[in-house]
Amino acid sequence: MTSRSASRQVYRGADLRYDLELDLEQAVFGHTATIEFTTLGECEPCGGTGAAPGSKTVTCETCNGVGQVRMQQGFFAVQQTCPRCKGRGQTISQPCDSCLGQGRVRKKKTLSVKVPEGVDTGDRIRLAGEGEAGRNGGPPGDLYVEIRVREHPIFERDGSHLSCEVPISFVVAALGGTVEVPTLGGKVELKIPAETQSGRVFRLREKGVKPVRGGPTGDLFCRVVVETPVNLTEEQKDLLRRFGETMKKSSRNHSPRERSWMDGVKRFFEAIKSG
Repeated sequence: MTSRSASRQVYRGADLRYDLELDLEQAVFGHTATIEFTTLGECEPCGGTGAAPGSKTVTCETCNGVGQVRMQQGFFAVQQTCPRCKGRGQTISQPCDSCLGQGRVRKKKTLSVKVPEGVDTGDRIRLAGEGEAGRNGGPPGDLYVEIRVREHPIFERDGSHLSCEVPISFVVAALGGTVEVPTLGGKVELKIPAETQSGRVFRLREKGVKPVRGGPTGDLFCRVVVETPVNLTEEQKDLLRRFGETMKKSSRNHSPRERSWMDGVKRFFEAIKSG
C-alpha cells in the first residue's frame, strides 16, 4: 500500500532559455562564453525545505499529508493540489526567513558555456540541471542556450556556405587580373579572367564553414561587381569619351549583351505594333 508521504507531489524545476549572440567568427571557430542570468535556486539556509532552522514540519490537516485534495463538482470528482500546503503534504510551523517558506529564492548565476565549432542561428545548447530548482525535492530544470549569429559586414551565411561581393574595376573586368579576397582563414588571391561580366560568381572550395553536426566544409561564393569609376579628372573623362567612340564602331563585337537586349526591345515593339 502506498504511504501518504510517498504520494506527496514533487515538481521538476522549469526549463530556462538564454539567448546568446555571437560574431560569425565565434560561431565558425568555436567560443567559450560567460553568461549570467537570474533563476530560482534552492534556498541555502533551509536546504529547500522552506522551514526555519529548528522548526518542525507537521502533516497538513487539509490533505492529511497526501498533497492533493478531491473536489466534488456535480457528478465528477476532481483531484487538485492542496491549496494549503501547495502539494508538500506538510506545513511549516515557522517559515524560513530567507525564502518565506517557499524553499526557493531568486539568485544570479554565472556559467561558462563552451560553444562548439560551426553553430548557426537557431542551434541550442542544453545544460542539464542548470534551470530552476525543483519543488518538494523535485529535480532541477535545464538551461537551453539559443544561438543567434550577428550579421557580418562582409559575409552572408547559408548553412555551411558563405558568400560575399567583390568589387572590381572595369579595367580588371575587361583585361583580367587578380584581386585579394577575404576568407575567414585569411586572404586569398582570386584570378579574374578577361571579359568578366558584373554578377559572375566564383567558387572557392572549402573556404566556408564546417557544420557542427559533421559533414564536408562548405564553400565561399564570390560575386564580382564591376564598379563604375567616380571623381574622374578631365583627362580621364576625355580618354573615356574617345574610348566610347571607338566602341560605337563595332558595338556588336564588344557589347554582345547590349546588342542582344536592343534586338529584343526592337522585336517587342514590332510585335505590339503588328498586334
